[in-house]
Amino acid sequence: MRSLFFLASLGLVAAENGLDGWLRYAPLPCSHQCQSKLPASIVVLNATETSPVYVAGAEIQNGLNRIYGSHAKISQNQCKTSSSAVVVGTVEQYRKACGSSNDIPELEEDGFWLNTEGQKIRILGSTERGALYGAFEYLSMLAQGNFSAVSYATNPSAPIRWVNQWDNMDGRIERGYGGPSIFFRNGAIVDDLTRVKQYARLLASIRINAVVVNNVNANATLLTPENLKGLGRIADVFRPYGIKVGISLNFASPKDLGGLNTFDPLDPSVVSWWSNITQQLYQNVPDMAGYLVKANSEGQPGPQEYNRTLAEGANLFAKALQPYGGIVMFRAFVYNQLNESNWKEDRANAAVDFFKELDGEFDENVVVQIKYGPIDFQVREPASPLFANLFNTSTAIELQVTQEYLGQQSHLVYLPPLWKTILDSDLRIDGKHSLVRDVYTGKHFKRKLGGSAAVVNVGTNTTWLGSHLSMSNLYAYGRLAWNPADDAQDMLQDWIRLTFGLDRQVLNTITKMSMQSWPAYEGYSGNLGIQTLTDILYTHYGPNPASQDNNGWGQWTRADHTGIGMDRTVKNGTGFSGQYPAEVAALYENIDTTPEDLLLWFHHVDYTHRLHSGKTVIQHFYDAHYTGAATAQTFPTQWQSLKGKIDDERFNHVLRRLDYQAGHSIIWRDAINTFYYNLSGIPDTAKRVDHHPWRIEAESMKLDGYKTYTVSPFEVSSGSVAIVTASNSTVGSATTRINFASGTYDLAVNYYDFYGGQSQWQVYLNDKKIGEWVGNSEDVYSHTPSIYLDGHSAIRVTFRGVKVKKGDMLKIVGKPDGVEPAPLDYVSFLPDGVVD
Repeated sequence: MRSLFFLASLGLVAAENGLDGWLRYAPLPCSHQCQSKLPASIVVLNATETSPVYVAGAEIQNGLNRIYGSHAKISQNQCKTSSSAVVVGTVEQYRKACGSSNDIPELEEDGFWLNTEGQKIRILGSTERGALYGAFEYLSMLAQGNFSAVSYATNPSAPIRWVNQWDNMDGRIERGYGGPSIFFRNGAIVDDLTRVKQYARLLASIRINAVVVNNVNANATLLTPENLKGLGRIADVFRPYGIKVGISLNFASPKDLGGLNTFDPLDPSVVSWWSNITQQLYQNVPDMAGYLVKANSEGQPGPQEYNRTLAEGANLFAKALQPYGGIVMFRAFVYNQLNESNWKEDRANAAVDFFKELDGEFDENVVVQIKYGPIDFQVREPASPLFANLFNTSTAIELQVTQEYLGQQSHLVYLPPLWKTILDSDLRIDGKHSLVRDVYTGKHFKRKLGGSAAVVNVGTNTTWLGSHLSMSNLYAYGRLAWNPADDAQDMLQDWIRLTFGLDRQVLNTITKMSMQSWPAYEGYSGNLGIQTLTDILYTHYGPNPASQDNNGWGQWTRADHTGIGMDRTVKNGTGFSGQYPAEVAALYENIDTTPEDLLLWFHHVDYTHRLHSGKTVIQHFYDAHYTGAATAQTFPTQWQSLKGKIDDERFNHVLRRLDYQAGHSIIWRDAINTFYYNLSGIPDTAKRVDHHPWRIEAESMKLDGYKTYTVSPFEVSSGSVAIVTASNSTVGSATTRINFASGTYDLAVNYYDFYGGQSQWQVYLNDKKIGEWVGNSEDVYSHTPSIYLDGHSAIRVTFRGVKVKKGDMLKIVGKPDGVEPAPLDYVSFLPDGVVD
């Protein structure tokens, strides 16, 4: 009967809110043969309930019950008498409790051995943390219906597998697209740490071993006595899951919090202050992982204010941590504002300029944390050359699960294919095979320390990141931190099975969408290595290519009327290409050998420069933006094919975001193409740019209570003009006759929805209401809201299958709310198969 129950339950798709992530342990059918393969008991080789080994046993018990309805009991240290059992513990615990261990392979720290051959399943780690990892590996197999007889050992690629939270003390999260902090509120640590425990489970299951709980733009008040106690409570929650807590520090804390008149890292009083604070921290968190430090970057204080080197600043903390075994993660994201009129200046040079000469001057427990590319988490960058310039310093790679420049979790963008372009890059150090992943893990330079850190913005939203599909990035990050050689699609498919079940159509569809998503986003947001053409001065979200230039931030495109791209050659440009080892430098120095997906990163070329395809650069821009947006239009349709195979709550949540992305990708496409068409004066050979035969501009309609409004930047409005209500208390209407042929159309309405009000709109056809909506995107989607009519607030709503006759009257009524004046841009009547 139990087997039949599970078979029947597969047809019932229960509502889920995403809180369990990939640890949902959804029920699977279990035949008699399946039941015979399940352990009857669980032997834990440590009876302490807060130990990772005991937690591993409890996770296995819970998983077996939820997946297969099995009620395995937990026993302690009964290894020799137990049969049909799973035994979990360390290798040393196993030797003491069970005797012979000759068949167990050698394990490195945190490595584990999983053996499911025979009647007794053994999950043994070199450490208790490793045993817990093995338990989650076993459960991952079972949750995917995999009963294979296996015997293998696996070890981490590097000892550092961290995540960096950007949570602020007031509860807000910098780049917080998944809600407020699970750690902080109103300047203190929250009382209820239930969500922290749930997060600990997720992190442990992907083998993360440390979490920095606060923003790198740190607030010194974290170091008050009350908050130190709070950090102790957080550490108590993470500890049973094998995860250590670290914190970000504000370099100026001795002055801002401690009352000293200096924070000079060589001043004895500063040294003493940090030594005392570190001692207090370890009294509250005895196993603290260490410190993360951002210094002399983007306005943060640092040692250079006292003419001290960055190494001297890092070593201040390293020496304070040495008695306790802690490490310093010192960010290489250090740069100054630049003079754009000087074509030799280049922000990309900063990391090597600041750190190369300091190689060998950092203490042994300092790890320089290097962003994967030289700028700032762009849609495509070359690998940071700093990896090839630190021979005697431990390094870690910094990735970003947070989709800051990459759709902010309102757009589907599966990131591991992007990350793999960096991890698998060959730097050819000393003319030898030198993969980036071998450098930062410590393998290449034979460093004991090294590894990965990822910026992660989990919040109180039940989806954790603001979107169900974005969780694939967190899952895959953990997998890559353990083994950076893992395949992007293989990791994705494990995540899909664990998150959405074993249905083949579900697997194939989400795989296809996800693997298409980064190339599509690159296509409609910025390609040929030009970076993400987003607004870098405001929210880092929507399109604003002009914002890249004419400022000191250094994310320049050098676009003018004749050409585009940064000249980073040694011969004529900023010299950046020369920061790489000779073979790679020569590759990038030569325009003919530079990979075209990085062409504009390394070279300034005319818009008419011919690519290998025969297309000009400007035509490639036009085509790529149309192709990328066209791919995004397929995402809602692909997802809709899964209706009934995924519970309604998650299905509708994801569909709404994919519909939004499809519309916003067109806003991106039009903004970028219009901007460069106006700048270059070169038309699109396909005659698409600024040619929209299916659109009706709102300003061309008959207006009552509405007035025209010139949008800035101009390219984020069709025709550069929108309409807004005459006042914040005036209801407006816009009417027009439909001159398209009679038929069935999708009616798309482009409008603006910004923070500070929730306007309401109704659409009428011949005075019959055919649709309505509310401007509440700030409550629905995850990206940073805007207070302007711009590329961030531009949005589209679509009403499908609208039957119209030529000559029908269309009317849109807008009711403003707050400061939002019910803005409208245009409407499109789209025949079947036509993308606007």
